[in-house]
Amino acid sequence: MNSLDNNLAEIKQAYEYCRKITKTHAKSFYFAAKFLPKHKQKVVYPIYAFCRHIDDEIDEIGERSESEAIRTVENWKQKLEKVYEGREELERTREAPKRETINQNLVLTAWKDLLKVYKIPPNLPLELMQGVLMDTQINRYETFDELYVYCYRVASTVGLMSSEILGYSDKKALKYAEAMGVAMQLTNILRDVKQDLAMNRIYLPQEDLQTFGVTEKQLFDNEINGNFVDLMRFQIARARDFYQIGENGISLLEQDSRFTVLLASRIYSRILDEIEGHNYDIFSRRASTTLTQKIISLPKIWRAARNL
Repeated sequence: MNSLDNNLAEIKQAYEYCRKITKTHAKSFYFAAKFLPKHKQKVVYPIYAFCRHIDDEIDEIGERSESEAIRTVENWKQKLEKVYEGREELERTREAPKRETINQNLVLTAWKDLLKVYKIPPNLPLELMQGVLMDTQINRYETFDELYVYCYRVASTVGLMSSEILGYSDKKALKYAEAMGVAMQLTNILRDVKQDLAMNRIYLPQEDLQTFGVTEKQLFDNEINGNFVDLMRFQIARARDFYQIGENGISLLEQDSRFTVLLASRIYSRILDEIEGHNYDIFSRRASTTLTQKIISLPKIWRAARNL
């Protein structure tokens, strides 16, 4: 096998690795992406795989070593800069590389290939890395404005990167993509309150807790009362407002991308319905949507997408 064949085989392996990572860890995203044209579908998976790798590595470090987390992000940053510069070497050592390094290189190999066609601004993945790093530095947010910065960095950047693949007719679409990312991250926050508490993280803004008379002790005690329900209703309404703003921009996307984005929006926002349906009890169960629910929703969402 010559060098060209080796290179093509490596690229194919890289995309397949990213697809499997997405299928395993982002079932709703993967389900929606399957409705994209093959050429777009293939290249959105490395976007998610990149985010997933960095997030997992930082979560593994946790709060035990901020300096280690910073080194991890810096390592990714340096490798990504090589990719954008078009430099060939990612990690070539005489010793057998660690599996973690192999997997990193597969993600970056896919990125190097997709950047030949899709011009994803380098500031977006760098911004995402800074957002992931915030989890080692901040475990409380005083205001929603502060939380918005976090949501933008860890979620809106993903939507903005994906937009370069989905295609759009007007740069206004990017502001709507930003809103959609915020909506989805707010949904994550509401779904994962209990899991985040286990890591001593509270993403619900402190100003909102105070407004609705909900204490941190109440959250740690998993206590649901009228004040907590009012708080959750407020947070859900806020998330839905951002979904609505985000969906207003779907008509600016290329025709063959609209159904996927609307589907992703409606599937993910369904988590909010699930929280409501279980009387806002986010402590005894983790809200989610089933494959059956997703399939049943397809015809209605398909019709809605055709009218955009």
